[in-house]
Amino acid sequence: MGGDEAPTEPVRAAARISRSTSLELLLVGKREVIGAELARVKHEPAQITIVDAREAITMDEKPRAAIEAKPDASLLVAMRAVAAGEADALVSAGSTGALVLAAAQILPRIPGIDRAALAAVYPTRKRDSSPDPFALILDVGATVRVRSHDLLFFAYMGSAYARAVSKTARPSVGLLNMGSEANKGDAPLRQAHAWMRDDPRLNFIGNVEGNDIPTGGADVIVCEGYVGNIALKMGEGVSEVFKSLGKQAFKQRLVWRVGLMLLSRGLRRLKDITDYREYGGAPLLGFRAPVIKAHGRSGEVAIANAIKVAAKAAREGVCQEIERAVADFQARRAEAEQGAENAVAAETSSTASKEA
Repeated sequence: MGGDEAPTEPVRAAARISRSTSLELLLVGKREVIGAELARVKHEPAQITIVDAREAITMDEKPRAAIEAKPDASLLVAMRAVAAGEADALVSAGSTGALVLAAAQILPRIPGIDRAALAAVYPTRKRDSSPDPFALILDVGATVRVRSHDLLFFAYMGSAYARAVSKTARPSVGLLNMGSEANKGDAPLRQAHAWMRDDPRLNFIGNVEGNDIPTGGADVIVCEGYVGNIALKMGEGVSEVFKSLGKQAFKQRLVWRVGLMLLSRGLRRLKDITDYREYGGAPLLGFRAPVIKAHGRSGEVAIANAIKVAAKAAREGVCQEIERAVADFQARRAEAEQGAENAVAAETSSTASKEA
């Protein structure tokens, strides 16, 4: 029931998926409304189940207040179905804030992770490491401030997701910082850099800077949510500025008009390559089941692709891979700490013996 075109477009997306795949789908919302929408489109009834929910959270509601006031909201009912194992993944085009809060309240986190990450998919210049025209940046707003191990865990999340969804065997990982040198940034960034550098699970390429985001500096870029959200919104703003400048140029001079018309075919191709509808949605990572946030303006094609991405993430065991990586790091860290304690104890014992 979430998104600008709900429930029509989500239902059409589910119908499309039922006709082209063997996936089983739960559509959560008002039974009679969803039933009426389904009746208008060709679908496979055996693959679609309607789960009744009498309320919905709208895009303009304050997320926390809406969640508290509407316990039977479709988003919460859907999230509880995933938490209970009745579904393997969740897709929503509704409120991002409500989605993040609902997941935090209802879904079990991966053991060891207490900070989730919302990843954004964005187009880049061609990267040698991956054929995918999209890269991943996380976090972009789920967690405002983070610690060193949170950044490391974000790297695990992004790597696992890129391997499964983009089919990049060994995704390159960069840590967003104010310079490429290893000693840049504050203590949490320097510690995160050291852990990523020494972790055999990661293809860590070091620190990357803001200009590396659009130029394809890495397949996965890791940062705290405060920084990631600003970078994402700035990129969106720059895109709008270029659109505006293009319109002004088109109006002002004939030669510019001719040039823009000559470029139009290439620009349309670029739009197709970087269209968010082709990628489906952005993952919310850190939980024991995949959660995909589709764009609020998503139509049938975009939501159908988001469903495919969610299914792929579940099928490829993205969450399980993240869980193994976190457990391995914690075991190695505990072993190192125990070794340090033993060394101190041995040194203390040796000193005491000499004094005796």
